[in-house]
Amino acid sequence: MDPYLPWFTLKYVPGIGNHLYKRLIERFGSPEHVFDASKEKLLEVEGISPRLISALRQASLPDEAQNDLDLVAQKGYRIICLTDPVYPPLLREIPDPPPFLYVSGTLDSSEHLLAVVGSRNATAYGLTTTRRLCSDLVGKGLSIVSGMARGIDTAAHEGALMGRGRTIAVLGSGLEQIYPAENRELFQKITENGAVISEFALQALPEAHHFPQRNRIISGMSLGTLVVEATRKSGSLITARLAAEQNREVFAIPGSIHSFKSAGTHILIKQGAKLVEHVQDILDELNLQNRTHLQGSGEFGAREIEIRVLPPLSEAEAVVFNALSPYPVHSDELVRRLSLTSGKLMAILLQLEVKGLVQQTAGNYFSVKAEGG
Repeated sequence: MDPYLPWFTLKYVPGIGNHLYKRLIERFGSPEHVFDASKEKLLEVEGISPRLISALRQASLPDEAQNDLDLVAQKGYRIICLTDPVYPPLLREIPDPPPFLYVSGTLDSSEHLLAVVGSRNATAYGLTTTRRLCSDLVGKGLSIVSGMARGIDTAAHEGALMGRGRTIAVLGSGLEQIYPAENRELFQKITENGAVISEFALQALPEAHHFPQRNRIISGMSLGTLVVEATRKSGSLITARLAAEQNREVFAIPGSIHSFKSAGTHILIKQGAKLVEHVQDILDELNLQNRTHLQGSGEFGAREIEIRVLPPLSEAEAVVFNALSPYPVHSDELVRRLSLTSGKLMAILLQLEVKGLVQQTAGNYFSVKAEGG
């Protein structure tokens, strides 16, 4: 018999959610023992009623679940159950852990995990900061957890891979429904250097209500959660709140007081989140030893100084370029600041875009383009 059949069967019993599933496993040790338990023993578990016992006695595996198990074997995925030694140990501690996870890649229960989340519509500052920070963090022995969404999540995974470290992506869809679609190649790279995991059935679509559920896994399996960029209503603040409720550390990267993209991170800092300027801020708070020494010193820990070589610029181009930063600024503000006509400014900005130095975002906002971005 497939060893996962009892786990799936118990999962599909109406009325048994993740909280109750955990209590049953803690009490009886396995789904098989749950199904074999007497009525008297079952009623000793908080949340079990005669109606639920009747449902347990009639439990059967739906066709859709059997199809999932068949596809897992066909695709070479793994099922990691709550009692499996490689199930993320910190995730097991939260009140409502997934009874099992679908896994593409490998999990390591001994690794130290840090969640890194933020805006899907990130600034160049946010993306560059995230990549560099995560690259340095894996060099210090941490592994990075994120949600493989656009923006900060993608940059977090990319940074970990750049640093030749491990990273774990937690999806809000099934492993057969990669979202966003443009991250298919990233999915493969993460599988080869960590794991992509999900609690949802393989063909589950990325529905809106899945993502708050997904967030509790990101924070729950990690020692702490770092928020890089977030607006006041960002989903990343939900992840930070969950981390705090799970008694995990919350970290935040400060941004410009003029950027609404950092309003959420500043709220977190006011509420007591640890402000992060350097890798060591995180290592110290988590009481982790600095295992790997990197050469040089500077922002976000030790690293060689990086110098960006610019293409030849005219005097006017240099003036406009020097007025820009990684934070988007509106063209009207540049007109006022530089005393240029709108037509002249837009012509210069177009030239800088062609040279790969400037990027435009919606609403006529311009910023310095991240190198390699």
